[in-house]
Amino acid sequence: MLFALDATASRQPTWDRAAQIQSTMFEAASGLGGLKIQLAFFRGFREFKVSSWTDNCESLLRLMTSVTCLAGETQLGKVLKHARNEQRTHKIDAIVFVGDSFEEDIDSIGSVAGELGLLGLPCFMFQESHDPITTFAFQQIAELTGGAFHSFDTSSAETLLYLLRAVAIYASGGYKALESHAKREGGETLLLSHQLNRKNSG
Repeated sequence: MLFALDATASRQPTWDRAAQIQSTMFEAASGLGGLKIQLAFFRGFREFKVSSWTDNCESLLRLMTSVTCLAGETQLGKVLKHARNEQRTHKIDAIVFVGDSFEEDIDSIGSVAGELGLLGLPCFMFQESHDPITTFAFQQIAELTGGAFHSFDTSSAETLLYLLRAVAIYASGGYKALESHAKREGGETLLLSHQLNRKNSG
């Protein structure tokens, strides 16, 4: 699973809380066994970094907690292109992206997202805001890749934890595992499962 983050300055007010939630997801994922994660993030002036693939929860936590926000424009295109290229050497079952803004050309992004859809690589787009331009872009990416979209804010940040756990289960065990988990969890996790079901059955 590729886990990508927007670490630009606009996320600074909620970064610590989001980082804590995301770290909890790593711990949950490590308990599934066999799930490798690569962490990617962008920030500042064209800075884009990725970690090595690992199933070591502690190394992911150390890297996660070392990342700080830095002013800059979004680079979601780099995330998607990296995933496309990485798929040639590592089978990626899911991409998770957490961000709060979108400042790129939607048609260019859509083209790469379409390629990911053909590769069977779904993007789970989680929006930390209610900006309509960002919502439109994230929904388009989710649709083109066969993934899912959900928005959250500081008052519903715990929702992100449940959603991230659900994606980790999907990446580890496929749709059937997610469906079983969603039926037990209910709520937003079940809605996420329904989004995937509609796309996979359509």
